Amino acid sequence: MRELLHVDLLKQGKSLLAFSGGADSTALFHLLLEQGIDFDIAHVNYHTRPESDEEERDAIALAKRHNKHCYTHSCRLGGNNFEHRAREERYRFFSYLIDKHDYNALLTAHQLNDRLEWLMMQLCRGAGLPELLGIRSHDRREGISIIRPILEWDRESIEHYLHDNAIAYHIDQSNTDERYTRNVFRHRFSAPLMREYRDAIRRSFRYLEEDTNDLIEPMVFERSAELYYAPAPANTRSLFSGVDFCLKSLGYVMKSAEKEKLKNLDIAVMGRKYVVCTDRDHTFIAPYCPNVVMDKGFREECRRLEIEPKLRGYLYGEQEAWETIRRLKGAPAPLQCG
Repeated sequence: MRELLHVDLLKQGKSLLAFSGGADSTALFHLLLEQGIDFDIAHVNYHTRPESDEEERDAIALAKRHNKHCYTHSCRLGGNNFEHRAREERYRFFSYLIDKHDYNALLTAHQLNDRLEWLMMQLCRGAGLPELLGIRSHDRREGISIIRPILEWDRESIEHYLHDNAIAYHIDQSNTDERYTRNVFRHRFSAPLMREYRDAIRRSFRYLEEDTNDLIEPMVFERSAELYYAPAPANTRSLFSGVDFCLKSLGYVMKSAEKEKLKNLDIAVMGRKYVVCTDRDHTFIAPYCPNVVMDKGFREECRRLEIEPKLRGYLYGEQEAWETIRRLKGAPAPLQCG
């Protein structure tokens, strides 16, 4: 198969390809060339393996051969939770490039095996339809349009494409290390299933995405300082899905009990780190700041505007977020002197 998803969107402007140099992103690079789609690439070097610098040099050389620009970012991330911090680091880099150079979309090389591995891991953790689907063919993250053109390609088809066209790519040896949970699911479960039921799995994900689009109203959160806000969705399932996605982007994964709490309440505190609340018109997410001493005038204004008490501690110390929520609540703008 040579089809790419969302080709019409891809041809509307210039895109930025997140490029690692592995099989998936290398295949997508050449498939985009075949389709005449305009794009540049961005590569992040975490310096985690001996091959990291070679992969960066090869990315630059590949882009140069095909008259593409290659943006590179070098970083070293120590400590715990590397995968989350690496994801946040690269998305900051991608966001900066998209804003600066006005790219139409970010392209990532997620493929069908990735999707199945994600579904199986979520199924074993306890998840609903949006979480099971997880990786979507067209999504948004903090205002960035994200397109995954080879999401219906399986790993075997990608490797055949590269082999048939004599295209070189890098192999990340950590993908064979079963100390990582994803690799356990990959080698023991998803790979055998994909070999036997590839076409049916592809169709199932297509139906799941269509059903999710019908059932779940997407929430697009905007940001003011550390206050995130979005129009209140029409149903609880959409609220749950939107809040879950936003909190994950902040590095916080809700526990099962917190998910149940969110279903039944208009206000919930997550791990004593974030407060989530919904009123008639909006959903708000902000840092949870208890025990803040507030002056009488501020407390009276909050009561008048019906601002949730658990939000007030954060708002009291952050002028930008305070003015944003006043505007959303319909308060008049403060008088300007001079």
